[in-house]
Amino acid sequence: MAHPKLLLCLSALALSCSGSDPASADRQPRVVCTTAMIGDLAREVAGDTASVTTLFGPDMDPHLFRPTRDDVKVLMGADLVLYNGLHLEGYLTEALERVGASGVEVVAVAEQVLLEDELISDGAAPDPHVWMDPSIWSRVPALIAGELTERRPDDATALSARATTMTARLTRADQRFEASFAELPRAHRVLLTAHDAFQYFGRRYDLEVRGIQGVSTTSEASLSHIEALVEIVVERQIPAVFFESTVSERSVKALVEGARALGQDLQIGGVLHADAPGSAETYEGMLASNVKTILGALSVGFADAEVTR
Repeated sequence: MAHPKLLLCLSALALSCSGSDPASADRQPRVVCTTAMIGDLAREVAGDTASVTTLFGPDMDPHLFRPTRDDVKVLMGADLVLYNGLHLEGYLTEALERVGASGVEVVAVAEQVLLEDELISDGAAPDPHVWMDPSIWSRVPALIAGELTERRPDDATALSARATTMTARLTRADQRFEASFAELPRAHRVLLTAHDAFQYFGRRYDLEVRGIQGVSTTSEASLSHIEALVEIVVERQIPAVFFESTVSERSVKALVEGARALGQDLQIGGVLHADAPGSAETYEGMLASNVKTILGALSVGFADAEVTR
């Protein structure tokens, strides 16, 4: 007959291996988000019910991010991984597949919140920059609250309340932005950016958007494409082109020089935040900063536009 102490130790070991340790029920779920555009909202919704980590830094280009072994370890240690999807995190795809196969729940946020007729694509490639339309991205808090409620059902009410507050905040900001852009003259509604990250933004606020590079910064702008854009700039007297905080300035400078060679003084309108918040620090901050910068450059008198919350 087994010794009572041995039976006690074996029982404790079995309980630990089964994952039914009572202490684990009170442990905060570990949530890993790829981008700040997801992580900021997850942190707001989670409050003190989950530990939230954002994998990409504020100046990191998600198109170019290559995971290290430590990054994969962080993902493997998560209870829930929230990523954008639509090929934004291209080099991370294989790691995300491995993490999902290991049993960690991996959720493609943009793919979940988009309605079927809302997806924008560049030929065969989907445009992943869905967060640029806050009227769509305002659905993300409810998605996050639902995922966390599955893990912390006792916190359902608090999670839902925080998600509702976050959604309302984004909706109010979106309405302010819409009202500001409604005052922009039709002839000035051309947004020329370093890469094609603003199509959702343009559709939402009725702007024609043209990017020097494609939807991914892994693409290079061809000389013929830059020459075609120079012709458009000169023909339509477009006043400004914008840098982006995570994209090389080389192509933008080439466009400026080409336009000036043909007599059009194309100005640098400022720095926009497309794939990461950069100096704007947060998702909401990057939206407000972008709107203020764009309005200030495309129309005299908008430089001090009140668009921040």
